[in-house]
Amino acid sequence: MKYIPPKKLKVLTLLFLGTGIWGIIFGLVFPPHVIYITIFGTINLCLGGLWGYLFLTQEPRSSSKSKK
Repeated sequence: MKYIPPKKLKVLTLLFLGTGIWGIIFGLVFPPHVIYITIFGTINLCLGGLWGYLFLTQEPRSSSKSKK
């Protein structure tokens, strides 16, 4: 997989996790559209977990270009 800068991964993780938490809370508080907003919030939590996993397991970029 292509290298993604750590700052970008942090921002994506925080945005997805924050939006997912907000979506679940908002979906459970307002009853007319509970299931849709809650499902989308859960999807956002999963995407945040994926980006967080990539952030934690990604190897640092090699500084020497001669190894390529």
